[in-house]
Amino acid sequence: MKKCLKIALASSIVLAGSTHVVAQSNFEVTEVASGLNHPWGIAFLPDGSALITERKGGLRHMKADGELSAPITGLPAAVDRGQGGMLGLAIHPNFAENQEVYVCLSVAGEGGTSSEVHKGTLNDGALTNVTRVFEALPKVDTGFHFGCRVTFDQSGHVYISLGDRGSFKEASQETDAHFGKVVRITQDGQPVADNPFIDGPAPEVYTYGHRNVQGMTMHPETGAIWTHEHGPKGGDEINILSKGDNYGWPSITYGVNYNGSIITDKTEMDGMEQPLTYWDPSIAPSGMMFYTAEMFPEWQGDLFIGSLKFRYLKHLEMDGDKIVSQNNLLEGLDYRIRDVAQGPDGSIYVITDAADGKVLKLHAPK
Repeated sequence: MKKCLKIALASSIVLAGSTHVVAQSNFEVTEVASGLNHPWGIAFLPDGSALITERKGGLRHMKADGELSAPITGLPAAVDRGQGGMLGLAIHPNFAENQEVYVCLSVAGEGGTSSEVHKGTLNDGALTNVTRVFEALPKVDTGFHFGCRVTFDQSGHVYISLGDRGSFKEASQETDAHFGKVVRITQDGQPVADNPFIDGPAPEVYTYGHRNVQGMTMHPETGAIWTHEHGPKGGDEINILSKGDNYGWPSITYGVNYNGSIITDKTEMDGMEQPLTYWDPSIAPSGMMFYTAEMFPEWQGDLFIGSLKFRYLKHLEMDGDKIVSQNNLLEGLDYRIRDVAQGPDGSIYVITDAADGKVLKLHAPK
């Protein structure tokens, strides 16, 4: 049953008798579903239902009223180790015609685990015709930094974020493997013909020098792919990707190791891109999206990013590629926000990272 959690009127949220300042918008938050096992990604289908990955579970179908299906069959087993499991997903841009779904998950193989992307056709509670379209290589024996967000661009190419796997950060600066990269492939898994390193040993590589991209989305007007970097202690950042560019990790960073030791004393170098913005202290960013719907016209074109560490939804007011202001929403609920998505009705949906994970819906007051 849906449950109204709180109401935001004018510039305040009223929750259990306390008041918290938020952005100048009126919205309600409703709990749509619960009982998910550490949900990681959410993507909406044209009929208003959604697919949700559970990091420690599988792939679930949520009807528009919040009813959850049994786990959808057809995908290979995901390795639930460390930060691995069933992770990112994306719906084919022509889903209404082909019912295709792309899922990124950590899979075991020779040498350890890595991120893989499999696509399949959604058919009556199962994915059929499942094929692997990408495998990050080499596989290594670590449970950290899988990346694993999936996004389409305006041409229908598939972008996949890949982390440095924790122990292999120096390899993020090399273009001969998939550590710390964003790759670009065709829908059937081939490197795009004009990829910048097409003649090298890892022809899928599109950009490099990443630590662990856990948020990726296409700008609705320019078509550019935007990412955020889950940094170390400090140094979370937003980047606008450009083919062949180097985003610096670990040669430059605004963060330090978790124990406080220095990774590098450099925050900029020739040939390495500067972020659009960065956060210090880290917010531990998760999913991200641009808002384009009519329900909240004052938010059109703005960017929304979940925070795991500080347990809020970060709202970045945008003027083109310029950040005008930043506000924190949902702070009073104390939920780790793992992903954020725009529903077909214009509402904003977030999923919470917990053993009893929830789907929350931000919508106009009724």
